[in-house]
Amino acid sequence: GSVGNQFALSQVIGFIFLIPIALYMEGPALAGFFTLCKTNPVFRFNLIMSGLTFYGYNELSTMTIKHTSAITASVANTAKRVIVIVGVAIALGKPLTQEEMVGSAISIGGVFLYSVVDHLVGGKKKEKAK
Repeated sequence: GSVGNQFALSQVIGFIFLIPIALYMEGPALAGFFTLCKTNPVFRFNLIMSGLTFYGYNELSTMTIKHTSAITASVANTAKRVIVIVGVAIALGKPLTQEEMVGSAISIGGVFLYSVVDHLVGGKKKEKAK
């Protein structure tokens, strides 16, 4: 099947295999969880939306890897993390610590260098293929 079907199937199989472990580890708290789901519509909505968006994100990532390389997807994932860190800092008005700024700069620099090298090397490979 398609990449989407393979991803969905792996998610279902993983869910089935993890049910016994989840019940063993969290069984005593399950009644409180169901009560919270029944009585709190905001919690229920957030739980459903969290699951759907996480599933969609992971399926999109899997499909992206099919059309690019795993390295490109990894670099894009690194860039995404930096964008989220900086974006949240801007949105919340929280200044970044020096460690966060250095880490973000290294990540952005690495993504930039990868893009430059990939463009140079990728261009030469395309010329050789012609």
